[in-house]
Amino acid sequence: MRIITGTARGTTLQTLDGEATRPTPERVKEAVFSMIQFDIEGRRVLDLFGGSGQMALEALSRGARTAVIVDESAEAVRVIRENAQKTKLFSACRLIRSSHKEYLRGAKGREVFDIVFLDPPYAEAETLRESLELLVRYELLAQNALVICETDRKEPMEAEGLRVLRHNRYGRVFITLLTNAPEQTEEE
Repeated sequence: MRIITGTARGTTLQTLDGEATRPTPERVKEAVFSMIQFDIEGRRVLDLFGGSGQMALEALSRGARTAVIVDESAEAVRVIRENAQKTKLFSACRLIRSSHKEYLRGAKGREVFDIVFLDPPYAEAETLRESLELLVRYELLAQNALVICETDRKEPMEAEGLRVLRHNRYGRVFITLLTNAPEQTEEE
């Protein structure tokens, strides 16, 4: 697993051992960043189920301004810290050990994000749906924000206040790209 491009291009990242985490496959990561490549520069990123931190670190390497990386596991936060230091992107990161709910509740009124990566364990589809709802309810999304969900489910993830821009399959992985941007009419 490595950073694909940008300031940390080619840096190999450490990953967690065991079955608890499942790093995003390299070709899926490339596809995701192709979808959002023109929307990264200067943006504020949230990686809510950080794992190794690879998605947030890739965004920072490509010009995102800041990233908050959240994970419940102390071991994951240790690995993320090491990866952020190795890529020399640590100063743009804030690492937080917390559950998704606890973090989102605490961020209400204090944080706003332009890009959000949601990739909880596949067995926790309800966690993903709940995270989407809390992002909207707590007003943590900037205007025209992008939310990238990784699942093993065919149906796109949906939530009140968000609309699906794309839903793609990459082998057994499904990526749903959502936004809170209003739908543009043909006249605009």
